[in-house]
Amino acid sequence: MTSLLHQIEQLRSAFIQELQKASHTKDLENLKVKYLGKKGPVQSLMLELKHSPSEERPHLGKLINDLKEELVSHCDNSLACFKEQEMRQRFEKERLDPALPGRENFLGRSHPVIQALEKAVDILIGMGFSVRLGPNLDTDYYNFEGLNFSPDHPAREMQDTFYVSTDWLLRTHTSNVQVHTMEETKPPVRVVAPGRCFRNETISARSHVFFHQIEGFYVDRHVTFADLLATMDEFWKKLLGEEVETRFRPSYFPFTEPGLEVDVRCTSCKGAGCRLCKHTGWLEVCGAGMIHPIVLKKGGFDPEIYSGYAWGMGIERLTILQHKIPDIRYFTQNDMRFLRQFS
Repeated sequence: MTSLLHQIEQLRSAFIQELQKASHTKDLENLKVKYLGKKGPVQSLMLELKHSPSEERPHLGKLINDLKEELVSHCDNSLACFKEQEMRQRFEKERLDPALPGRENFLGRSHPVIQALEKAVDILIGMGFSVRLGPNLDTDYYNFEGLNFSPDHPAREMQDTFYVSTDWLLRTHTSNVQVHTMEETKPPVRVVAPGRCFRNETISARSHVFFHQIEGFYVDRHVTFADLLATMDEFWKKLLGEEVETRFRPSYFPFTEPGLEVDVRCTSCKGAGCRLCKHTGWLEVCGAGMIHPIVLKKGGFDPEIYSGYAWGMGIERLTILQHKIPDIRYFTQNDMRFLRQFS
């Protein structure tokens, strides 16, 4: 017992002497490993304990544990003091001048597509339209059948549509809001429906598998084709400027009768012809038309009493035209060099 007690005192004395020589946090960490590690002298004392008489082991074991706790406490206290001292020295070296201006942080901003979408929605709200959002995941009925798509229409095929099941799919246009709204609302209905759409297409400079659209429609008694033309003309002037010139061409959509395409005079070449407008002088900006009587019936409106018009436009295409962006894929690449150009 006397020999083990002597070793404990010697170990305590040696540790205190080395602790007084430590001048850095790294010295303390090394000292802790040296004395308290698995191969250190404190662990060796625990191994020697088994050679002591059995009646002395409880007392000697307590002394060794007390020594271990004492050394750990010394290390922790000294480590805290050294860290505080090193922190103070670092602050002294990096003394700040409170009179200097602070570093300017980069402020986030809306994505260019969202900026264009919000601008278009604000204009339409000012023209008397209310905003209604629709589901991204919808049934075949609201996306196709309720909009007068025939069962064999090409848009129903897998190469164009992301089907989740036989009846459920990711909407291919925001037109799915039309029947939902007519089922739940009595006329007059004047709604703009912004949102994201999905199509199973090959990603290229001009197309992507997801994009944003705005669908607008108006249903009431005595709504005419002239109302549609006047709305389109007014909207594009508010969006692109009073000097913009619009053009309307006949076209076909399953959910309109008659249907038309809306073009605006090229904002880049002013009609002279350029790469952006494919040298035609005109840019196609949206599809529109009078709502088909079958669609009105699907929504619960009597086409003998009510009529309406609808139109839809792609926001990415609109943004590309406004800013002369050559590739739609720039919008989804998260390249800050590109995004920071849009304040």
